[in-house]
Amino acid sequence: MTILVTGGAGFIGSNFVRHWLKKEKTGLGADHKLVILDKLSYAGHLCSIEDCITDSDVEFVHGDMGNSELVLALLDRTSPDYIVNFAAESHVDRSINAPDNFIQTNIVATHTLLNTVLNWWEQRAEDTKSGFRFLHVSTDEVYGSLNEHDPAFTEKNPYQPNSPYSASKAASDHLVRAYHHTYGLPVLTTNCSNNYGPYQFPEKLIPLMICNAVSGKALPVYGDGKNIRDWLYVGDHCAAICDVLHRGKVGAVYNIGGGNEIRNIDIVQTICTILDDIKPRGDGRSYKEQISFVEDRKGHDKRYAVDTTKITSELGWKPEHVFAQGLKETIEWYLLNETWIKSVLSEE
Repeated sequence: MTILVTGGAGFIGSNFVRHWLKKEKTGLGADHKLVILDKLSYAGHLCSIEDCITDSDVEFVHGDMGNSELVLALLDRTSPDYIVNFAAESHVDRSINAPDNFIQTNIVATHTLLNTVLNWWEQRAEDTKSGFRFLHVSTDEVYGSLNEHDPAFTEKNPYQPNSPYSASKAASDHLVRAYHHTYGLPVLTTNCSNNYGPYQFPEKLIPLMICNAVSGKALPVYGDGKNIRDWLYVGDHCAAICDVLHRGKVGAVYNIGGGNEIRNIDIVQTICTILDDIKPRGDGRSYKEQISFVEDRKGHDKRYAVDTTKITSELGWKPEHVFAQGLKETIEWYLLNETWIKSVLSEE
């Protein structure tokens, strides 16, 4: 079989590529092929997958999913059984400052990809069409914001996006749904909570705090730091995506969360405590002294949390990583991979 991964050089995409090669490929035989399509924007880097593309069964294609001619030629040549779409602009701050890129990538390019895939899929032989899957990776932010005591988001919650980023992802989710209900394209959608782990671009909360701390820089926390997020280890997310691909109901939506609701300030303080233990400051003082509170993000959502009852009951998935250990392993990875950090920041 062949799987096409768009955005496979980004954070979650590169981790998925590794997970697929390590966990899934062994059971698929010698004819298995993995194709990665990525335009290598600021958040996609070859250095995140360079050890993977040396595999004879892995092909990297530098290109934009919004280029219909390129994508159609790729589909005709590789004839994928699965497509997993990670490609997206994903940083809320960037969407506030420059929303045009998010509209172009997350809505326009996603629609172009869907339309190209549909036209190709409709020409496939009937005996191969039924097994094809298009899985769209999305976010819990499309559901909006929760108050402290509200129940977690389920797949039936209405969409109430509050940032240009989440609005653009909500639009892409609706397009994916429409292509299934209108044209019959066999799609799946996953909405995940905040991911953490290796290969995350150092602008997101956890890698930013790690990198700033050991560089002696301030650790900027928005507002009062009491905004709450549910944290999901990226490896657990990748395992869930595979379960949905193989056994998910066509046309369905699955929420994927880690079950770790934690305030931002508590995340930062925990990172400082771990660093105090494994990489103490030269002056013997705590990294917590570098924490600073800055003006809150515009339209900052108060809390995200997802109910994972559906994916657990239907597919048997549940996260394996305990947050404390996963965070420690993540911090250790960043401390050991300074070359990768310098490489991606220099490209930016």
